[in-house]
Amino acid sequence: MKNIRSVTIDLDGTLVDTVPDLAAAANGMLRELGRPEYDVDTIAGFIGRGIPKLVERCLPDLDADAVAEAQTIFRRHYAVENGRRSKLYPGVLEGLQAFRAAGLPLAVITNKAAAFTEPLLVATQLGIWFNFTVSGDSLPEKKPHPMQLLHACQRMGTQPAENLHIGDSRHDATAARAAGCPVFIVPYGYNEGEDVQGIDCDAIVTSLAEAARRITGPRSGIPGMQSPSTDSWKIA
Repeated sequence: MKNIRSVTIDLDGTLVDTVPDLAAAANGMLRELGRPEYDVDTIAGFIGRGIPKLVERCLPDLDADAVAEAQTIFRRHYAVENGRRSKLYPGVLEGLQAFRAAGLPLAVITNKAAAFTEPLLVATQLGIWFNFTVSGDSLPEKKPHPMQLLHACQRMGTQPAENLHIGDSRHDATAARAAGCPVFIVPYGYNEGEDVQGIDCDAIVTSLAEAARRITGPRSGIPGMQSPSTDSWKIA
């Protein structure tokens, strides 16, 4: 871990608690379709592989064509709800500040579609901390495939073994292992309802602040929260 030269971070469930917005959109879709709604905890268990899988899990009895139509309805509702109730997890800003203070380039790696990633990063004011974002539809493959991570490493000019990936799920760990990146997992996210303790990772950390302390050492305790004076982040 002393050779880390860049950091990639998952979005939903790692940086931001987006369940309230996703649940509002999913239940809006279900109401429009005349279906019973789910509670927030149930919908949280559906999250992890992007909108298509979330909608499919909300409507398990529909065929592929009907699910595709339902996705359109979901996206319409989510465009309204996205970012309205989402909150940063504790330790996120402290961790990002420490990584940036250590001179490490940062990128978001998410399975969320780019159309929803950008508004969420704007609403949460997270975009300023990252060099760029690789969304779920930026490339032909997404997590748990390693393509997004390999692409990010190439853009940041680091080898996969020098890039720490931080996520909340088995898909993050699988993608990181396949790419050759070390990986930390946070225990508070959306691992499709599974306990993270059985995930093959290098560490389970309580927060991004703890992750930063493990990588940057005492420098992660820098007092005073200031936003970085960098160019705007970009969607890959």
